[in-house]
Amino acid sequence: MHNILVTGGCGFIGTNFIRYVFENTDFGGRIINVDKLTYAGNPENLSDIEDAFQGRYFFILADICDSETINAVFAKYNIDAVCHFAAESHVDRSIVDPDAFIKTNIEGTFTLLEVAREHQQQLSLFHHVSTDEVYGSLGMEGFFTEETSYKPNSPYSASKAGSDHLVNAYFSTYDLPVTISNCSNNYGPYQFPEKLIPLMILNALEGKPLPVYGQGRNIRDWLFVSDHCKAVWKIMQNGKRGETYNIGGRCERANLETVKQVCDLLDEIQPDKKQRSRSDLITFVKDRPGHDFRYAIDCSKLENELGWVPEETFESGLRNTIQWYLDNKAWIERVKSGEYLAWVKRHYEDE
Repeated sequence: MHNILVTGGCGFIGTNFIRYVFENTDFGGRIINVDKLTYAGNPENLSDIEDAFQGRYFFILADICDSETINAVFAKYNIDAVCHFAAESHVDRSIVDPDAFIKTNIEGTFTLLEVAREHQQQLSLFHHVSTDEVYGSLGMEGFFTEETSYKPNSPYSASKAGSDHLVNAYFSTYDLPVTISNCSNNYGPYQFPEKLIPLMILNALEGKPLPVYGQGRNIRDWLFVSDHCKAVWKIMQNGKRGETYNIGGRCERANLETVKQVCDLLDEIQPDKKQRSRSDLITFVKDRPGHDFRYAIDCSKLENELGWVPEETFESGLRNTIQWYLDNKAWIERVKSGEYLAWVKRHYEDE
């Protein structure tokens, strides 16, 4: 792999992946980042990478559904590998507006696969990044494995399930060199504030209510984003073509427990000026429709075949995440105010 197309590289996980590859591996090639820059895509996340790796990092403002532009990118940069992160990914948004999820997650993936097939002779890998939500919901026992049947329960998870099936079909039908990874809930630096952990951190710091669905008993397996990036890179380097690999953090927590842990760490790291416990801000709200009860991943295939293990515990990852948000208040304000969109306009609109 010398010229990697990363889709959605200005989003949360894509940003961390590009940073990881350039800063923590011996990769000597080029990364071409194609991102549509919807509300959660922020190229400012990678402005220092753009400066430090000139001639090796390229950003292109484009929609993955635009086959003409994607084809031109493949041709111009001689793309020989794809890491496909680009997706609409927020369950609540998918319930309100499923159209965007079908278009980006299914049609966008189809467009990428078709262009990749046109350039198949030069392609060594098409890696598709997906979610454990395609498997549906677990009870109190058991784990998702790579053999678990799909049973998505939201427009978001259904759209990701559809894209997974397309990728597998292109391997079976056209022998396209693909791998797939299904990961558990990510958290860490650069995550858009609508997601649970950054929302709780920022609301708690501002003394705002901390909304928890239902009774907070729903369970999630948490994966620190840098551990996810390391896993994806290992799969891209050594994964068997046509295989799926589950990536989990082995950090199951009920949502209420997660929120309380955020509060406790914030109280320790940056105590409230009036010495109030931030757990007092927890507010229970009406449950989400079709809310999956529990996700839990068995990632032993990835561990046994490729030698990956998560390095961060939930406490260490959460502490690092909280500290990052405390240290990057200017980034937070630009994202919350929409100022980063002005940054996009200044840097890219005239190109």
